[in-house]
Amino acid sequence: QVHVVESGGGLVQAGGSLRLSCAASGSFFSINTMGWYRQAPGKQRELVATITSGGSTNYADSVKGRFTISRDNAKNTVVLQMNSLKPEDTAGYYCYVNARIRSAIYYDAQYWGQGTQVTVSS
Repeated sequence: QVHVVESGGGLVQAGGSLRLSCAASGSFFSINTMGWYRQAPGKQRELVATITSGGSTNYADSVKGRFTISRDNAKNTVVLQMNSLKPEDTAGYYCYVNARIRSAIYYDAQYWGQGTQVTVSS
């Protein structure tokens, strides 16, 4: 199994910055894509940013130019640096991990963290 633990988040004023970190641990062959999704009350969970093991990134249009995702493959960690935060960024932020598991066969599985709250006041 893969354990996903997030840290960071909190309350910040509009225009401020926050840094979210996520670490994956457990029994897996490798980590493929890591990323962050968010969910605001009454809304569906949406992609914020993802990064592959090769370093290719993908961002939601709403965060491009403000958020930066990075990862450390050796430590199986991913960081989301959030700058110029807006009230509409307020949501629960969830770390996502796609891992390759080695059992009788190899297969890919998805795992989620418990979530961390980000609140941006106006």
